[in-house]
Amino acid sequence: MDTSEDVLAGVGPRLRALRRARGATLAALANETGLTASTLSRLENGKLRPTLEQLLPLARAHGVPLDDLVAAPPTGDPRIHLRPVRRSGLVMVPLTRRAGGIQAYKVIYPPAGRTATRKPRTHVGYEWFYVLNGQVRFLLGEQEFLVGVGEAVEFDTRIPHWIGSADERPAELLTLFGAQGERAHLAPSRH
Repeated sequence: MDTSEDVLAGVGPRLRALRRARGATLAALANETGLTASTLSRLENGKLRPTLEQLLPLARAHGVPLDDLVAAPPTGDPRIHLRPVRRSGLVMVPLTRRAGGIQAYKVIYPPAGRTATRKPRTHVGYEWFYVLNGQVRFLLGEQEFLVGVGEAVEFDTRIPHWIGSADERPAELLTLFGAQGERAHLAPSRH
């Protein structure tokens, strides 16, 4: 792994290559960045250790992200490694890890008959779900719906509701939930 000295040592040649690729002189770059031509020359030759105050105007002048000047290592693993949560017979796999805002889950409902009693609940928020596999029995207020694969539902969670598998197979859903009442707005594609 590169040390900070290795990373900083590579800045000079990158700065020189960027300036030359633009066809800019040290004097022109000095006018553009507010740094002196002498400072720029010493940075390019590795005789001066670059500071953030010097690198920011250089990144702007060259039109590149600061990370490109220092050849920053790639960011950490972007994959989400969260553990499934088992609650009331459900398996909930969190798909987001940020606090607040809309949360995404894959929820697996056990086969019908293995679920606790159908007891509609209410809570603050707004929910959207999409059926990935199986069939879902969905109670909303006084209404009952059967929701199949490829169908989506959006509802205000302050209305009494209950969700469960409609048959002998588990039902798998992709669920978005916003505690503050955010709504999922999906626009149909326009071809």
